Order: sequence, then structure tokens, then C-alpha cells
Amino acid sequence: MEICLTSSRAELGRKAARDIAEAIRRRLQREVQLRIIFAAAPSQAEMLDALRNEPEIAWGRIHAFHMDEYIGLEPEASQRFGNWLSRTFFDHVPLGSVHLIEPGDDPAAECVRYGSALTEVPIDMVLLGIGTNGHLAFNDPPADLNDPVAVKVVELDQMCREQQVLDGCFGSLHEVPKRAITVTVPTLLMAKELFCCVPGRLKARAVQATLESPISGLVPATALRTHSCCRIYLDPESGSMIANHE
Repeated sequence: MEICLTSSRAELGRKAARDIAEAIRRRLQREVQLRIIFAAAPSQAEMLDALRNEPEIAWGRIHAFHMDEYIGLEPEASQRFGNWLSRTFFDHVPLGSVHLIEPGDDPAAECVRYGSALTEVPIDMVLLGIGTNGHLAFNDPPADLNDPVAVKVVELDQMCREQQVLDGCFGSLHEVPKRAITVTVPTLLMAKELFCCVPGRLKARAVQATLESPISGLVPATALRTHSCCRIYLDPESGSMIANHE
């Protein structure tokens, strides 16, 4: 894992976007198309804002996916991750295609459909974050780091749901759905490159646990340390508890 300590949250977004854009351009020199999974969260906003303004990217050769979605929200709900990503990024660049998770009335069937679409061709990149409880996507602890399925329905734990309130996505805990669809940890780790943006003081303890705890489903983000090409971007607040790390 490569750790990038930046001077501010804004610089974290710019630095990550530059690195991601460089990786996209490099891969498109030898690949006809790319498949990228995007996280949807306020922690990704600065990076996505900078990325959409990066020059000389052939967006039409990129196929976008996202990694999780609530069950039970109305299709037009602003808190839905697909809607957030569309407003923040997908609607601003001419992507080749966008694949959204649509739980509908049969979330289990949607897991099969989306998992099939996601895994039919290898994923090139994942742009992700880390939750306050150390989750990746909506794989809350204790997560199965060897999950046999690509996409599944999960019950969200209270800390995960509280994060959605602290992030300003919901007004109160009772508004946050209790179930969601998520891409599993092994599926995320199958990507060729991972870029992980983790700003803010609320993430400091999770970052420390990611880097220092034993690799296990008790801190799902520790699985990032098993990947051969993962960069994690921190600002002074999120990196405040890892002074001994380069």
C-alpha cells in the first residue's frame, strides 16, 4: 500500500484526481476500454470534482459502475448513491456507459444481475473510501474477506448508519435505510488498481486500524493491504493517528 499524506482535504482531492487521471491515460494507451467502480460519498466529492476537469481523457471508452445502493428509498431520492454519483460526476463527463444498481422490488435478483454485469470482464480500477467502522463499500464488520458472491444484500450496522447522518446525507438515524446492496470485498480487490480517498477527522481511527490492525473482517479495510497496487490518500485530520507511517 502506498500512503499519500496531503496538506489539506482540497489537495487530497486534487492529488488523487491527478494520479487517477494519469493511470486512466496510461491504461487507455494499451486498452480499448476501461471498467471503473466508483464510491458514492462526500469523502469522494473533492476528488470527483477535480477528476471531471482533468484534460485528455477519452471518457467514451470508460464504463462506470458503483459499489453499493440503499434498499427502500424511492428511485428519485437524493440520498441514493446512483443519483449522487450522477449529480456529482456521471452527468458531467461523456462516459461510454453507466451501470447503476436498481434494487427495485427484488433486491436478490438485482444482486445476480448486477454481479453478472460487473464480473463479465475484469475491473480495471476502483475509486473507494473507508467507513468510520472500517467498512469497504457496505461490507460492515465482521465482513467476509473471502465472500463467494460478487454482490449481495446486507444489513447495515448502527455505526455505518450513523456515519450517513454525520456526513449530512440524512437528517436523523431513523431516516437511514437498514438494508443495502453492496459489491463484496473480494470483488473490489479483483480490480487492477485501487485509489482510496479518506479525508476528515472522523476517519482517523479507521485509518489507523486499517494500517495497524491484523488483516481480518473485523476491520474490512485491512484487506487493502493484500492488494498489489493500492494508494490511500489522507489529509492532516485523517492521517493524524499514523505519525510513524511514511
